[in-house]
Amino acid sequence: MQAIVVAKPYSFVPPHRGAFWPRLIRPLLPLLLRKEGITAVEFHGAEKLAASARAGHGIMLAPNHCRPGDPFVLAALGRSIGLNVHIMGSWHLFMQGALQRFLLPRAGVFSVYREGLDREALKCATQIIAEARRPLVLFAEGVISRHNDVLNPLMEGTAMIARTAAKQRAALTPPGRVVVHPVGIRYSFEGDLNATIQPMLEDIETRLSWRPAKDMPLLERIARIGGALLTLKEIEQLGAPQTGDLGQRCQKLINHLLCPIENAWLKGRHEGDVVGRVKLLRTALLPEMIAGQLSEPELEQRWTLLAQLYLAQQLAFYPQDYLSGSPSPERILETVERFEEDTTDTVRRVAPIRAVVTVGDAIEVSPERIRGAEDPLMREIRVQLVALLAGSTHQA
Repeated sequence: MQAIVVAKPYSFVPPHRGAFWPRLIRPLLPLLLRKEGITAVEFHGAEKLAASARAGHGIMLAPNHCRPGDPFVLAALGRSIGLNVHIMGSWHLFMQGALQRFLLPRAGVFSVYREGLDREALKCATQIIAEARRPLVLFAEGVISRHNDVLNPLMEGTAMIARTAAKQRAALTPPGRVVVHPVGIRYSFEGDLNATIQPMLEDIETRLSWRPAKDMPLLERIARIGGALLTLKEIEQLGAPQTGDLGQRCQKLINHLLCPIENAWLKGRHEGDVVGRVKLLRTALLPEMIAGQLSEPELEQRWTLLAQLYLAQQLAFYPQDYLSGSPSPERILETVERFEEDTTDTVRRVAPIRAVVTVGDAIEVSPERIRGAEDPLMREIRVQLVALLAGSTHQA
């Protein structure tokens, strides 16, 4: 399990607001992109963002979140039109070494505690938009999906932050406006796919105590590994391999992992998508761990439950039929990367990758929500993101 949950008291980390540090750190941006394997970035529609900035609007950028390098790509988008950006980032990122904790705030990043209500982060995000000095980047999916063609459910908090800022700007004299620009990030792998993923597949097969199946057709080999990894988890959690297609088996395992914990901790509440369900459960499990109120056996049991939540969320990130038909090289690479991440908690650098960044139309934010089953702002963000990702397929 990756160290995305921190069982320590949370302390909000604010961003630096001045221009000195972004100017000093700017030369590092190409290096940070290359570290993520991103060797080229191209922008489409950046003039829309520039127009909103010239008009003095408070701006939120709402991109999809496919790869760990996304924040660097958004920073590059801002720099392409002379803007620095602020980015909301999970608190665990600030816990990954002193250097990273030092650099992130100076690059404009501030923390958010995903396992509870973080009023300081919400206040900071709202203030950044209301001040209209820099755009705020908020990844509305909330987590890295590692599937560029499928959008996860979006967090409703995105609209709440935008509307709160819109209310503040509407009260100015003269009144100000807030806009949201959806941003589609599409990655294209431009290297030798077989040469890149063969070592990854061989390492996974070796960990499974298999002889590397170098002569097996690629998609058959990947399906064989995926089936084996799922079967191992079914045996571990359910006692035996299950029947049905992969989607049905994954969903059954997810519910087996989550439902008993929800019954015990949320009075049987089983609502929302998997990411949302996992977040609620982490919020319930962590306070006593952070407060140091548990014995060693109790603490160990909580970590076991958190590991089950992590597994359920990882399973949810395998879209059904993602490799059916004639999958793109990117879909194949993303799937193998997910295998590697789930078996080692790390993913090796792959390159070269080209990022195509497409800025959507400005969506003016009303201070008041029109009541209904779906928030109209979130619906428009989703509609644009889906269209931007589909359109950038032809550009990539």
